[in-house]
Amino acid sequence: MPRIESKVRTLVSDDDGMREAVETVLDRTGDGENEVTWLDVKGDITSGQWGRLIEKEILVEGDEGFRVADAEATRAGLDPKSGSSGVSAGSATEIPDDDESSWSKYDKGAALVTVGLFVGYSWKPLRDLIGTAMDVPLSPLQEMLPFYAVVMILALATGLYSTLLQANLMDMDKMSAYQERMKDIQERRKEAKEAGDDDALDAIQEEQMEAMGDQLGMFKEQFRPMVWIMFFTIPVFLWMYWSIGVGANASAQVPLDSLVLPLAGEVEWTESVIGPIQAWIVWYFLCSMGFTQIIRKSLNIDISPTTS
Repeated sequence: MPRIESKVRTLVSDDDGMREAVETVLDRTGDGENEVTWLDVKGDITSGQWGRLIEKEILVEGDEGFRVADAEATRAGLDPKSGSSGVSAGSATEIPDDDESSWSKYDKGAALVTVGLFVGYSWKPLRDLIGTAMDVPLSPLQEMLPFYAVVMILALATGLYSTLLQANLMDMDKMSAYQERMKDIQERRKEAKEAGDDDALDAIQEEQMEAMGDQLGMFKEQFRPMVWIMFFTIPVFLWMYWSIGVGANASAQVPLDSLVLPLAGEVEWTESVIGPIQAWIVWYFLCSMGFTQIIRKSLNIDISPTTS
């Protein structure tokens, strides 16, 4: 039964303790010749391991207890060098414990505040409140420099802390493990399909469904630094909204000269230059993208997960 072999291989590759559990059951049943009950192995394997063996149909119900469905295939599944059609059904990639990346109470608090800050984009009283508060530390800078230079400095600052937050809050080892596991599953699926091994394909499909939780884990890893980036960046944006006078019934709070953009030429700060996107947003993102690349190269920071 190649399917039994694939199931055993998947179990022992995902959990080292399952290898001992399978070996114990084989030993107690005399390589499948006898039946075994939970009381016979209670001191050697856990109830969870016993349940998984039954769930995966490695153990099937007999007359008085349970018997090994196919002892030969079960033994073959314990051998890492053997496999149906040469296709391995289990992934060797180890995924770190998801509890290690659980959000702290500070992360959750920052996420809650960030959601509240989004209201400022559409609600003028909150936008004015945050803009006035942010103007206290930023007004001296604005008085010394033209507004386009102030936006450049803000883009530099946001690019710096965004890069540092991503480098320090995102677990690159875990991200790499997630990607490596999915890559491994895809490669083994391709091999099994080329070999015409339907049993291995079924086992790999089950593993792929179980690995869907990895997508959620990757999202959590990626979104955690984004929460803090937005937590610090949204007030900066609301200050620019307030200063430039973006929105209905809003007026500029600082003197503004025309802005010169590449290709677009001389434009007003609130003039639409790329569809509905206004000139000040284009200027900010041009500065931000340029400074971010320079910062990453200068600090030798790579926030892209690597797979072997």
